[in-house]
Amino acid sequence: MTSRAVPLPRWAKLLGVLVLVLVLVFTGLRLMHRLGDVFGTETHDRSGPALLKSVRDLSRYEAASGNFQVVVDLEKDTKYLPDAIRGTRTLYIGAGSVDAYVDLGKIGSGDVRVNDARTSATLKLPHAQLGSPALDTDRSYAVSKQRGLLDRLGDLFSDNPNDEQAVRKLAARHIGEAARDSHLTARAERNTTDMLRGLLRSLGFKDVRVSYES
Repeated sequence: MTSRAVPLPRWAKLLGVLVLVLVLVFTGLRLMHRLGDVFGTETHDRSGPALLKSVRDLSRYEAASGNFQVVVDLEKDTKYLPDAIRGTRTLYIGAGSVDAYVDLGKIGSGDVRVNDARTSATLKLPHAQLGSPALDTDRSYAVSKQRGLLDRLGDLFSDNPNDEQAVRKLAARHIGEAARDSHLTARAERNTTDMLRGLLRSLGFKDVRVSYES
C-alpha cells in the first residue's frame, strides 16, 4: 500500500516563509553591523557651548545624604505572541542617592527668639524634606537583557532609548521609595540641630533650643 504525503495547510506555509524571511533579514543586518565594526567608526563631538539659563539663590541646608541600590526586573509582554517573538525582560542594578535638607528660607520673623542679653536663642524650623533621587549612571548597569526576535530586529535600526529610560525611571522611583522608608529626614534634623547649636554657641549663646514644626 502506497502512502501519500499530507499537504501542509496554507497558513503553515505562510508562517514558514515569514520565519525564513525574518531569519534572512536578521542575518543580513548582523553582517552589515559587523562590517561597520571591521572598517571602524569615528565619534565626533560637535556639541555647542553650555548656556546659563537661570540663577537661583539656595537657602536650604543639605543635612544628610543616603546611598541606595535596587534591583529592577522589568518585563514587557505582547498578547497572543510568545516571548521568543515579541517581548523584553531587563534585569538592572540601579545605584543612586537621595539628599535630605532643611529649608532655612522658610524661617519667619517669629520663629527666632533671642533674649536681651543675647545668651539664649530659640529657633523653630520646618521639618526636613527629601530631594529628588539622583541615579548614578556610573554605578548602575544592566545585568541581562532578553529580547524577542522582533525586538532584536528593531534594536538594529535604533538604540531603543525608551526601554533604557523606562528602567532608569523605575530604578529612581524605587530609590525614592526606599529613602522615604528610611530615617533620613530624622538624621537630617539632628544634623541641622547640631550645626545651629555649634554655630550659635561659637557666637556667645549659651542656651540654644531648636524645635521643628508640628
